[in-house]
Amino acid sequence: MSDPVLAKGRVAVVTGAASGIGLAACKRFAALGMRVAMADNDADELRAAEAAVTGQAAGGGGDVLAVATDVAKPADLERLRDATYDRFGETALLMNNAAARVAGGSREDLDEWRHTMEVNFWGVVCGVRVFLPGMIEQGTPARIVNTGSKQGITNPPGNLIYNVSKSAVKTYTEGLQHELRNTDGCQVTAHLLIPGWTTTGKREHKPGAWLPDQVVERMEAALGRGDFYILCPDNEVTSEMDRKRILWGAGDITENRPPLSRWHVDWAEAFKKG
Repeated sequence: MSDPVLAKGRVAVVTGAASGIGLAACKRFAALGMRVAMADNDADELRAAEAAVTGQAAGGGGDVLAVATDVAKPADLERLRDATYDRFGETALLMNNAAARVAGGSREDLDEWRHTMEVNFWGVVCGVRVFLPGMIEQGTPARIVNTGSKQGITNPPGNLIYNVSKSAVKTYTEGLQHELRNTDGCQVTAHLLIPGWTTTGKREHKPGAWLPDQVVERMEAALGRGDFYILCPDNEVTSEMDRKRILWGAGDITENRPPLSRWHVDWAEAFKKG
């Protein structure tokens, strides 16, 4: 079933829209006949992306709005909201997708920690706080999609800053959806997009990775079903493997194993056999 929000004439707002999953989503929304507001902090890349999305839009440039936006700055998000409502009059779908990725452990420079959290977590929170009141007041079905990561669930070693930020997005989005479904008359729902290994930006595509279009296709189908958790496999990790890894991680608590026991010398073999 298709989601009534993903319909001709309705409006999608996407952050991190200049490349990767964000750009693929904008192209798909435009192809569905939606009007699209694109936000990214790279103005040059955003202009090129705007041209690509305009080529997919039934109304051409009139259906596409590009606003250079740093999601770490609430004033930028307010400017994006105002521009969207001035041009299109509503927001049917808000996709908080912008992200910063810093490889590092627990001892990285605090500025890197703060920047990652400002973009990956606070950018989501502020995006919701800026757009949600108007989305509720519209009185029409609407969706908020926050882009998380499996790393925010299974917490694999090697990129702790990113893992922490995406773990926070998961917890926040779960609480947000609980709040929305218990708000009288609210037609807005929240959803957590959980990509697997995906080729994004200008990275070379590897055979094991999914392409952004595949993630967006999965997202579209999941929204049509009303799924909250939009968990994406890739060409190396199946849905069955994802379930095993997530359940094993939860078992570290219920079975009183060491944290991250998948990577613990005393437990790694048990995980493989489990």
